[in-house]
Amino acid sequence: MRIAVSGTHGSGKSTLIEELSALLPKYETVDEPYHLLLEDGHEFSHPPSLEDFAAQLDRSIEELSDDGADVLFDRCPLDFVAYISVHADADAFDLEEWLPRLRAAVETLDLIVFVPVEAPDRITLASSDDDHSRAVVDETLKELLLEDSLDLGVEVLEVEGEVARRVSTVMRRIR
Repeated sequence: MRIAVSGTHGSGKSTLIEELSALLPKYETVDEPYHLLLEDGHEFSHPPSLEDFAAQLDRSIEELSDDGADVLFDRCPLDFVAYISVHADADAFDLEEWLPRLRAAVETLDLIVFVPVEAPDRITLASSDDDHSRAVVDETLKELLLEDSLDLGVEVLEVEGEVARRVSTVMRRIR
């Protein structure tokens, strides 16, 4: 299966990927586009610019175009659509222009595992600005993934609870 783990920053995606990777040793694991771009020498603004998020969206789409059959992806293109849609410069982004590539990439996935922010929140971030942006991105991801606001038709599995419970939920689904 081709599985992407999606969620806002600090939701537990990478931890879930690590645990799943240990249980699924034949699966290739693809790091999130941010880290892949850093390795390639991309310099990110702080806070990230619209161009930074567009670069991550592009890289995420690229990674999904590879043919691997059993792959775990840390993030999916919809993560970056969510970040872009809440960015101060979001009006400069033309989603319609990206939609054909986005749709084709997401269609290569068998499953998107959504890791939402939970109440009470399991992770405390250093800044209240981060908490606010994280909550807004989380709500946007719920619209994109759970409500399928772009009508992409991909299967989404929402996970919650401690890491072991999240892992168990995913493993039950893929078996």
